[in-house]
Amino acid sequence: MKVAKRRQAMLDAVLSGITSIEALCQHFTISEATARRDLGALSDQGLLVRTYGGAAAHIGHREPELTLEQRRTRQGDVKARLADCALSCVEDNDTVLLDGGTTTAALAARLNERRGLHVVTNNMAALPCLTQLPEGHTTVLGGDLRASSMTVYGPLAHAALARLTVDRLFLSADGVTELGLCEASPEQAWLKEAMIARAAEVYIMADATKLGRASQQHWTAFPPHWTLITDATDARIDRFKALGATVLNPTA
Repeated sequence: MKVAKRRQAMLDAVLSGITSIEALCQHFTISEATARRDLGALSDQGLLVRTYGGAAAHIGHREPELTLEQRRTRQGDVKARLADCALSCVEDNDTVLLDGGTTTAALAARLNERRGLHVVTNNMAALPCLTQLPEGHTTVLGGDLRASSMTVYGPLAHAALARLTVDRLFLSADGVTELGLCEASPEQAWLKEAMIARAAEVYIMADATKLGRASQQHWTAFPPHWTLITDATDARIDRFKALGATVLNPTA
């Protein structure tokens, strides 16, 4: 394969989620040195971002944000399995902070299987699932409504968080790369950062299609120690372990 054609194919592969050096070498049957040269050339052209151990789609390459209904119907069976795995991390009488998103909403639907929970959330779509917590209660963060995701954010949400601490935080994201959590707006990224600062344990729920995906341009950095709950089983998870993650897989 000619160099130009291979590099275009490599760019397409990265955009589709094949982002590690190891996976790209296997996919194109090339050496690590060749893969690194190709990624370097694509990065120099501004077509992608080099990351530790591979590459990610360029942060300026934005995809249209999905509607809430589109998110609900995408990967529904996988989200249910991730929720089951996340539930195993929750103990009776915990204080749990739930981020916005349909994956965290799937966890909300299971929390009535625990007793005495205090659930704090900015996820308006999850509220119907939190009305009958056995011996528990729910606190809704105030703020401005983001109708496209049915979440709240802004100064009021930050003010409420400043007066809370939680045992466990469950986060979602549009994408998860070595750069951190990828989001469509700076307000979302900033609120996630504030949530992380108030949590003893941080869990990021992301199906395999989210790993290596950099479809938006706003970022939240990982804490030093965190847990990734994902159905991915390929070499990508090793990169996140190197960034302080413990990986839980519902199929493992």
